[in-house]
Amino acid sequence: MNKITIGIPKALLYYKYKDLWVKFFENLGCEIIISPNTNREILEEGKKYVLDEACLPMKIYMGHVQYLLDKCDYVLTFRIACLKRGEKVCTNFMALYDLCRNTFEKRFLHYNIDITKRETEEFSFITMGLELGFPWRKIRKAYRDAKAYETLMKERRYSKQKNILGSSKKLKILLAGHPYNLYDNLIGKEISRYLEEQGIDLLYSDLYDTKYVEIDSKKISPKNYFTYNKEIMGSIVSYQEDVDGIILLTTFPCGPDSLCNEMIVRTVQKPLITLLIDELNSDAGLITRLESFVDILNERKNLHEERNH
Repeated sequence: MNKITIGIPKALLYYKYKDLWVKFFENLGCEIIISPNTNREILEEGKKYVLDEACLPMKIYMGHVQYLLDKCDYVLTFRIACLKRGEKVCTNFMALYDLCRNTFEKRFLHYNIDITKRETEEFSFITMGLELGFPWRKIRKAYRDAKAYETLMKERRYSKQKNILGSSKKLKILLAGHPYNLYDNLIGKEISRYLEEQGIDLLYSDLYDTKYVEIDSKKISPKNYFTYNKEIMGSIVSYQEDVDGIILLTTFPCGPDSLCNEMIVRTVQKPLITLLIDELNSDAGLITRLESFVDILNERKNLHEERNH
């Protein structure tokens, strides 16, 4: 019997949940195909399937889906409405499965999370496994083992980042934004590559202990109800005293970011620059802005060190 092949688009929430997704399907004995790093070809392909007004990450996501269509039995997608009571996520995540299903002629494997309807992550993963024909006990064990693996990997990455804070006297910058912006090859990778080449210690906002998110995020916005944006705010509050500057990375046009970034800019006292990325961005213009920001941070750091001697 041939193994079931699951295609995973390397876009959107892949960068947040990849450890859980990959380990879950591996535990079930499925074959996994992950689409390649984002490139211009994938972006241009994705633009054919969404409105011009769609955000850059959605255009990229649809390009990754299209890449996988003829390479697997199912393409994994999701519908996420509510992760915590009283909170919401971007409407794109609520509509993603329906958008994919109605755009492509392909079998999509998806899961729903909506705490208001008691659709938890575990319940949804078990439902997904049953749809594939696996026995309930095997699915539950596959999910719980995958969840433990996801937790372990998060702790390792978070611990490694904390070690950076006290490991050197180099310039430290927090790169803040959604993981699908921070790590995507076409959006954030050029930024992180440039900063690392300058010898800067780079920290990432998703490597943050979210158990403090309610307390931390309220220091920027007491009433924000976008779950993923609250995590970005909480991370900025947590790290701001330990870094020399903050780069707020966002993509055009993102509704939740446009609201939340404004509150961040008005509240945070640490030197901060906002980089808004769209499909027409020039790498040269981006690097010029980064060079200027790094120069300013170096000057501030040198002045501070001179005063303390």
